Amino acid sequence: MPESTAPASTTTEPTAPAPAVTEPAAPARAASEPAAPEPAAVNIAEKLSQFGELWSQKRIAVLNDYEVKVAKLKGEFVWHTHENTDELFLVVAGRLTIQLRDGDVVLGPGELFVVPRGVEHCPVAHEETAILLVEPAGTLNTGDAGGPMTKPAESLA
Repeated sequence: MPESTAPASTTTEPTAPAPAVTEPAAPARAASEPAAPEPAAVNIAEKLSQFGELWSQKRIAVLNDYEVKVAKLKGEFVWHTHENTDELFLVVAGRLTIQLRDGDVVLGPGELFVVPRGVEHCPVAHEETAILLVEPAGTLNTGDAGGPMTKPAESLA
């Protein structure tokens, strides 16, 4: 007599649900605190259209202890050093030459360069150039050089 083969059982034992993973609860907001702003993208071109002053950094965002800033440049800045921080330059429009004592770095739109901390540099723009900078909050634009071109970053609305 042939052996019959019954289909394998398709029932399984019930299992307990996996424990939920949750983020720590945010602290309660006091009634006097304003509600957080609605999340929104930052349009770099729109921010750049809000001002015309050259060599004046405008803060457009904050990232932890860093500021994201935009500026318009034309001409030569001052030779300076940031002893305690790197400085990121990203060209949005135009061309930027970052003079270094070892040679120049030339940037076009969409290109970036990080000046390492302690490296003396001098930005030069032969045409009006729009840039985005990332550096720690409170970093002076002229670093250790000081002088009449020193300006704190201003916030743009």
